[in-house]
Amino acid sequence: MNRFLALGLSLLVVLFSNSCVNKKADENEVEQAVELKTEQATSLLGKPLTIPERSPEALARLTKNLEEAQANFDADPNELNTIWLGRRYAYLSDYRKAIEIYTEGLKKFPKSYRLYRHRGHRFISIREFDMAIADYEKAYTFMPKDQIEIEPDGAPNSRNIPLSNTQFNVLYHYALAYYLEGKFSKAEKIYTELLKEYSRNPDLYVATADWLYMTLRRQNKVEAAQSILDTIMEDMDIIENDSYFRRLLMYQGKLPIEELYNPTGEDVALSLATQGYGMGNWYLYQGDTAKAKEIFQQVVDGSSWAAFGYIASEAELARMQ
Repeated sequence: MNRFLALGLSLLVVLFSNSCVNKKADENEVEQAVELKTEQATSLLGKPLTIPERSPEALARLTKNLEEAQANFDADPNELNTIWLGRRYAYLSDYRKAIEIYTEGLKKFPKSYRLYRHRGHRFISIREFDMAIADYEKAYTFMPKDQIEIEPDGAPNSRNIPLSNTQFNVLYHYALAYYLEGKFSKAEKIYTELLKEYSRNPDLYVATADWLYMTLRRQNKVEAAQSILDTIMEDMDIIENDSYFRRLLMYQGKLPIEELYNPTGEDVALSLATQGYGMGNWYLYQGDTAKAKEIFQQVVDGSSWAAFGYIASEAELARMQ
């Protein structure tokens, strides 16, 4: 099984690398439409993190969306248009520019929990976890807690049904920032509230349950972690968080670990990051640190460096050094 696993992970990396070849032909013309900051951050392992290459078609589409957001902002720089301008830069992986936009927006709207929510997310992307935590503390303070505010999708799912809500996203990323810092007890408290109060559909439930399960396992709270697994059913109607769902099924023993990957129809590098981190964690729970480290390394050798599984794999390797 170990040879199969290594081969599968390596194949995913090769497939993604091959998908990035021969993209330069028409790209230069598209790039001139918007200036992006190539270097974004340094990884927790000291690796420079730069904006990834995209196909000319994807770059043109994202640039067009950015230009529309800029025009809307120029016409009316309100809170919503500020958020969308920042989001459009973030979808082009210019997280630094997105942070600048949110920061300027917060000067005008200092109690905007939505702006703090989005800026905190991008602080996570560039590995500034303390800054993210500070933003989410403010977002949690200012947000209304007795209601659910649907958050529009930047990329609609297959059913074109917005599943997420602002309250969910505040707590989800708040807990994640603590998790990435290795402060699992603080993450547990937030994930527990998130699961109870704001995970209102199966997609949000499995996303929260997955991270809460991992948080509990890292504290050796095996029985509590098992109680989370017991709430996961194979017939849950999952629209977009299939990766988290499959990880939970793997933890339950209902999905063999070597079958965890299912890259068809989704970004191969993102699948590598998300599912690779789950696999590495599983070996960590079994006490096989060497195998876990091997898989975490294969994840960070991929390219989807803004994915949470990639960042978490980075954090694990940094702690192992």
